[in-house]
Amino acid sequence: MNPIDLAQFWPGYEVVACRQATHDTLLIELEPQAGSLPKCGRCHQDCPLIHERRIRQVRDRDLLDQRVLLQLPVRRVDCLDCGRVTERIDWLEPASRLTQRLRLWLEGLLQLLPISHVSRLTGLHWHTLKTLDKRRLEAAVGTFEPGEVRRLVMDEFALHKGHRYATVIMDAERTRVLWVGHGNSREAIRPFFELLGEHCRQIEAVAMDMNTAFDLEVKRHCPQAEVVYDLFHVVARYGRDVIDRIRVDQANRLREDKPARKVVKQSRWLLLRNRENLKGGQAVQLQELLAANQPLATAYVLKDALKEIWYAPSVQDGWRRWRTWLRHARDSGLAPLQRFARNLKRYARGILASARFPLHTSQLEGVNNRIKVIKRMAYGFRDSAYFFLKIKAAFPGKAR
Repeated sequence: MNPIDLAQFWPGYEVVACRQATHDTLLIELEPQAGSLPKCGRCHQDCPLIHERRIRQVRDRDLLDQRVLLQLPVRRVDCLDCGRVTERIDWLEPASRLTQRLRLWLEGLLQLLPISHVSRLTGLHWHTLKTLDKRRLEAAVGTFEPGEVRRLVMDEFALHKGHRYATVIMDAERTRVLWVGHGNSREAIRPFFELLGEHCRQIEAVAMDMNTAFDLEVKRHCPQAEVVYDLFHVVARYGRDVIDRIRVDQANRLREDKPARKVVKQSRWLLLRNRENLKGGQAVQLQELLAANQPLATAYVLKDALKEIWYAPSVQDGWRRWRTWLRHARDSGLAPLQRFARNLKRYARGILASARFPLHTSQLEGVNNRIKVIKRMAYGFRDSAYFFLKIKAAFPGKAR
């Protein structure tokens, strides 16, 4: 390819020299085409008065196995309307050392690969690429646009080690992340409702875990919205507070019977896993365990019965299932189960509301899994704002 062919890549400039700067870098020197007038960087009008010229080196897309470095004069013009301003170059942003062509290519790569990989591939600094990607994300998803949102799901996720959390809020109908913020308290989520403003009146239901802080803040800003407590979190808490506690108590009672104690101690995941997810001979092991241990059998059966409340076809049917479950829990004679049932009574309205609004934060569990992948790809984020933008971009939502 000769210099005349190369010049078409940089409109308004011509190639005056092309040499090998290093073994893997091609240096191309450009000069403005003869007779072409520079344009003012503000008003974009032709400007014949040139105040000064400064040589700038600019990176362009690679050519085969060669990195392309451009060297060109950037002129400051004396515009009659705007004063002294750097000229406008169509293929180069103001003050940038990356061409538009290279920027677009890098933005595409950054949507597929971790920054560290793109840095090794291109030789550009990690912070240069991060700044480029953050600016792209701010333009794409940085603006808060709630739209016609009616149902929300909200959940917390671990931001860093040491019990540092962030909260993510999603439009349940479009599966679009609307907002991500630091913390999991009332004060932490308040900025979301302040941004939502008048749209708070159109919120009819909000799904969440049994987080009193979330509950109170939702009722303050959206008093007409129904709070729906999520099945996943209630069952997860049942596993921790009831099944685990009963399993430990039963293991302690079997101190003299070491083989039986070992079976009970190692049965945690067998008891917590859904029956349909058991593999191989696990179903037989579970059946034998439940047949040999009545307290564990009771806790396991009531776990499945608790789930059925969320799948009731109506509020009335859900109420019947709820009362039956409470009666069985009270009559079980198992202290951890009775204590859990007493605490759960405070959340009865939000549990029964699932019959009217079948919302589940299982959608946000998918978001949380994706968040973990994003964190692993980045080996941790030092810039939380950038991290939150990545989360929003990963879930742009579906059209109505």
